[in-house]
Amino acid sequence: MADASNRYAQNVKGQFYVDDQCIDCDLCRETAPANFKRDDDGGHSYLYKQPETPEEEAMCKEAMEGCPVEAIGDDGE
Repeated sequence: MADASNRYAQNVKGQFYVDDQCIDCDLCRETAPANFKRDDDGGHSYLYKQPETPEEEAMCKEAMEGCPVEAIGDDGE
């Protein structure tokens, strides 16, 4: 389970985030490309835009559920 205290600084403030468990598998970026990006220097994903539509929120939740290391969190804000 993702831990908000270990979230990457690049994450935009809000409901979803990626923490330091990320293994850079690309699943979240493929599932919700409008919301997740890769930090090339750090070799991990982060949330650059919180979902703005129900469709984007559903894609972020799908990415969170599919994350193999549970690095995506949802604070429910």
